[in-house]
Parts: sequence; C-alpha cells; structure tokens
Amino acid sequence: MEWLAPLGQTSVAQALIRSPVLYIFANAGHILSLGMLIGASVILDLRLLGAFARLPLAETGIVLSRVAAVALACAVATGGLLFSVRPVEYAGNSAFLVKILLVLLATANALAVHRSRGWQTMTQGAAVTARLRFSALASLVLWLAALLAGRWIGFL
Repeated sequence: MEWLAPLGQTSVAQALIRSPVLYIFANAGHILSLGMLIGASVILDLRLLGAFARLPLAETGIVLSRVAAVALACAVATGGLLFSVRPVEYAGNSAFLVKILLVLLATANALAVHRSRGWQTMTQGAAVTARLRFSALASLVLWLAALLAGRWIGFL
C-alpha cells in the first residue's frame, strides 16, 4: 500500500494535518453527510417496507433518494479528504476495507433500484413490488453495516 503514500504529501492532506480546524470541519462534514445519507436511506427503506404508511410513497421516495444521493456525494468527498491524511494506514485497516466494500455494494443496490421498472412504476403511484421490498431490506442491511464498519475503523 506504499504507493498511496504520496497522497498524504499533497497540499490538501498537509493542510488538513497542519490545521486542526480544517480537519475538524472535514470530519464534521463527513459525519453530517453520513447522518443525512443514513437517515434518508433508512426512512425510505422503511417506507418501501410498509412503515410510515401515511407518507405518500412516490413523493417521499423521490425526495429522500435525492437527499441520499447528495449526501453520498458529500460523504465521498469528505471521506476522501480524511483518507488523504493517512492513506497507507487506512488502506491497511480491514474495517476500512470492509466499509468501502459495503458502501460500494449499497451504492450499486441504490443505482440498480433507481434503474428498475419497480422504482419507475412506484414513483408513478403503483404498488411496491416484492423485488423492490427486497432491495429496501438489502439497503438497510448494507448502509447500517457500512456505518458500523466505519465506527470499527478506530478500534483496529
């Protein structure tokens, strides 16, 4: 993983290392992004699974999926900043690697859902398909597992 070492020498990484305030803002931005991502995803997944039946599904699905997409982009950007501070250490951390794998799987699941016929018909008012419910359950498991793996990073 030594090939990642130059990333820690970039001006951005060095600025984050030298300035605790910049690092705190990057870290806070990552936490805020994760909160928005997990919050929007969990509410949407639970709604697809039948909870919160009073929320209009089509409108809720569209809004929450957009919030989750923006939050994911922000989480990736801020996570990249945090990674740049200690790239070799993070790349060698098994919890970090598990987190990245889970985030990739959860993102792939979300992309597949949004391209599916079930999602398209649901946003037009049709009932939620069994396949869409299964994808919502997978999303819940994947995003929450990624969150736990992220917390695990500091303990290894």
